[in-house]
Amino acid sequence: MKEEQKDTVDTKKEKTDTTAKKVTSKGKKSTGKKSTHAVDEGGLDKIKEIEEKNRELQDKYLRLSAEFDNYRKRTMREKAELTKSATADLLSNILPVMDDFERGIQNIEQAKDIAALKEGVLLIYNKFKEFINQNGVKEIEAAHKDFDIDLHEAITKIPAPEDELKGKVVDVVQKGYLLNDKVLRFAKVVIGE
Repeated sequence: MKEEQKDTVDTKKEKTDTTAKKVTSKGKKSTGKKSTHAVDEGGLDKIKEIEEKNRELQDKYLRLSAEFDNYRKRTMREKAELTKSATADLLSNILPVMDDFERGIQNIEQAKDIAALKEGVLLIYNKFKEFINQNGVKEIEAAHKDFDIDLHEAITKIPAPEDELKGKVVDVVQKGYLLNDKVLRFAKVVIGE
């Protein structure tokens, strides 16, 4: 019976020793080299994994940055080309008006009928006016209208010839124009006071 009690005491002692080792390995400080080395290996693996992810993200960032830079340069180049082609189209449409002016100048010297000469110049003017209207340019109506600082530029004020023209445009010195409802040039006007 004493031997059985001794075996039971020895078994309990072994269990206590095993439990103490487990508590030590789970605690904050570990004295065993084997368990510290295992933690270092796991930490090193995580660090390597994080560094690899960092490299991948940095590579993606650099590629995306290069793609955006290429996109920006391409769109700027396309915009410049579009502006050049739009200018070329506009100028090619104005060339017939220039041809009409040249024909008119050649006939001025030989013209004996002034009424026909006036009619020819008026035709050229109307053709040119139609061309600018087709391209979105409109004349600003100013004569006898209320003065509007968004459309008119006042040059001077004069006494109004009639009471109803006070604060209104009495005379237009230079016509103003709108391009697609945006002021291209302000109308220079004289205001009655």
